[in-house]
Amino acid sequence: MVKSHEELEVWQKAIDLVDSAYGIAVGLPDQERFGLISQLQRAAVSVPANIAEGAGRDSTKEFLRHLSIARGSLAEVSTFFVIIERRGYASPETLNAARALLDQVGRLLSGLQRYLRKKLDKA
Repeated sequence: MVKSHEELEVWQKAIDLVDSAYGIAVGLPDQERFGLISQLQRAAVSVPANIAEGAGRDSTKEFLRHLSIARGSLAEVSTFFVIIERRGYASPETLNAARALLDQVGRLLSGLQRYLRKKLDKA
């Protein structure tokens, strides 16, 4: 049994995604400070934050709800990566590495959600 959200691989990889998103944000133009930069950072931070909050709740149903919110934030980050690419704000290599991490977090989230749904169905 997991004693802390910090033991969850999905949370650890989501923290790595935050680092990647912040690294990309540093390279964005100053004119995006209150737009794209802020939104990218908030969405990225929301992913591990919601995983942590869900893990800290007393019910599997609540955990699943927060994982769903984390998945929505992950989709936002993905959208911001598309915008950054289309605007030419980051190199393809940088974005490819970030997207690989984003995909990994998505797969891990899906796996955890499947596991928790099965657990809920058995209860």
